[in-house]
Amino acid sequence: MSRSCELTGKGVQSGNNVSHANNKTKRKFLPNLCQVTLISDSLNQRFRLRVSAAALRTVEHRGGLDAFLLKASELDLSQRARLLRRQIVKKTAEAIAA
Repeated sequence: MSRSCELTGKGVQSGNNVSHANNKTKRKFLPNLCQVTLISDSLNQRFRLRVSAAALRTVEHRGGLDAFLLKASELDLSQRARLLRRQIVKKTAEAIAA
């Protein structure tokens, strides 16, 4: 399992540890990933996702998982989140047509 957020695509970054003597050694900056269960209102289902803490705050700010996925670009989402987004778009289109 990769160390990247399933909603925002935020992943591992690399950089340097810089000592007081200005010695540089390579290091990794890991995203703050949390295993959370998010509920889709339109699909009436729960989904377990591995998301960053920043993405979790954004989901809450935008008004839930459905609103976040509808506003997000498909390029940033993981394969599983893209599939979920397509299901939500299809379900909302059916609800509008009915």
